[in-house]
Amino acid sequence: MTRRRFSVACLQTNLRDDMAANIAQVSALARQAKAAGAELIATPENSGFMGRNAAASLAAGRSEAEHPALAAYRALAHELQTWLLVGSLAVREEGANRNANRSYLLQPDGAIAARYDKIHLFDVDLPSGETYRESNSIAGGDMAVLTPTPFGALGMTVCYDLRFPHLYRGLAQAGAQLLSIPAAFTRTTGEAHWHVLLRARAIETGAFVIAPAMWGDHPAARQTYGHSLIVDPWGRVLADAGEGVGLCMAEIDLAEVDKARAQIPAWNSNTDYASPTSLASGS
Repeated sequence: MTRRRFSVACLQTNLRDDMAANIAQVSALARQAKAAGAELIATPENSGFMGRNAAASLAAGRSEAEHPALAAYRALAHELQTWLLVGSLAVREEGANRNANRSYLLQPDGAIAARYDKIHLFDVDLPSGETYRESNSIAGGDMAVLTPTPFGALGMTVCYDLRFPHLYRGLAQAGAQLLSIPAAFTRTTGEAHWHVLLRARAIETGAFVIAPAMWGDHPAARQTYGHSLIVDPWGRVLADAGEGVGLCMAEIDLAEVDKARAQIPAWNSNTDYASPTSLASGS
């Protein structure tokens, strides 16, 4: 049975190129969130490793069976007896020459409920002079994922996916009530676009947006924006972690999804456009 009301927490981390230290930071924040009453806890993108370059990030990839961060977070979900959305980890499939940037939804017993591989890769040259080529170390996914949870239907996405509204439209039309958008947004793009894009995705779909984010300085002078957000289906920001390492929490009431969609059902229009993705259910 779906819980119509529940508490969600977004963790805001500052991770580097030390996987053991990263796991320790995420775990400590998750325990704080659980102690505060969170029933669903979400971590940012790259919750295992933030490398200084593509080669370092590529080398950090591990198979699911051998991934220390995945094992640690599965054990953490079991310890806390809570649902844990791991924003993403670098996962290397056998024989692959690049990693998948894979998000995981973990059950309270530590089992993997769903997986999603980031579809849209961050290959950009910013006006600030920053250059990013995620495709040098990451292979993009090709399947959108909608998974059932005790908290409603969850559409899983990651970071740069945020800029592609057709993905969220498709998830909403398939029944998503919650959208996860874990991220490591750059400070440059975050200051300009983070809040407005997250609020737009919530408004367009009539869904709650759960967006845990990385914050601070990282190897090779990379800077991330922070401001983990929880946004309701009317576009109201329910919680904003601001700057610094920490967390933010909010109570979700799924009645707000029904209310928003009854008032502005734009997501349910019969007019649709071709999407480059198909939809998978669960893992």
